[in-house]
Amino acid sequence: MTAVDGISFEVDEGEIFGFLGPNGSGKSTTVRMLTGTLKPDGGTALIMGHDIGSETMKAKEMIGVVPEVSNAYIEISAKKNLMLVGELYGLPRKERVARAENLLKDFGLWDRRDGLVRGFSKGMKQRLILCMALINDPPLLFLDEPSSGLDVESKRLIEGVIREKSEGGTTVFLTTHDIEEANQLCDRVAIINRGSMAAIDRPEALKRKTSGLNYLDVSFDGATDPRALAKFCDAKEAMKMGDKIRLWADDVDEAIYCISAFASSEGLKIVSLNTLSPSLEEIFVELTKRRE
Repeated sequence: MTAVDGISFEVDEGEIFGFLGPNGSGKSTTVRMLTGTLKPDGGTALIMGHDIGSETMKAKEMIGVVPEVSNAYIEISAKKNLMLVGELYGLPRKERVARAENLLKDFGLWDRRDGLVRGFSKGMKQRLILCMALINDPPLLFLDEPSSGLDVESKRLIEGVIREKSEGGTTVFLTTHDIEEANQLCDRVAIINRGSMAAIDRPEALKRKTSGLNYLDVSFDGATDPRALAKFCDAKEAMKMGDKIRLWADDVDEAIYCISAFASSEGLKIVSLNTLSPSLEEIFVELTKRRE
């Protein structure tokens, strides 16, 4: 069975790149290949110019990874975890100490620096894992569901760090099931389904390009049958929403003109008219459903 089928894409330096897809779509397999934990059957992947297959160590030196499942050692302290990871990256002791102190303070863990990780909450563990991924100050950061199941405070802290790192030039590769998180954070998103790329673009551009999901809410100064409006405008669907009618349209400009013509023909006045773009979640559902 093919897990990932010949996908190809580039991520720009300093970009927050969202990688979305349903369970079993090939997200995790792709990330494992990009981070060097799984050897692909074919093709190449370049990490900051280094081939992850033939220059594995050089490529891995350029990345920090936050896995979905905690990889912190729970029987030692938060500070010792950071010192250990820093040593694995070959950082001098003085530099390890300084970076560990700054990271623990930035992530609100300084007061618990000497406490065993076993006693940490999920949010604290996730913050520590992010500290561990950042100890070598990598230019590329892979995040796999970094805020899944976290409290609001931890989630906001992690999202703030993602934005701050991106602004400082760090490239962020974010895998998430939280569509709204991707919509708020990402410069671009890729949607993978059944091992193939379904779409890749900026969130707002995806919303504009996906036909059939745009809709308009209109209210008239008199009673109106939604079916009559849909038939007049040759729309795919219209339905009553309170005192408004929601009309789905492929071409919003044409739909606005048609609604105005309908009102004139029926002797009605338009009280309000709002155009609404689909949410990124609706785009995600539509694209993955279409691929199936």
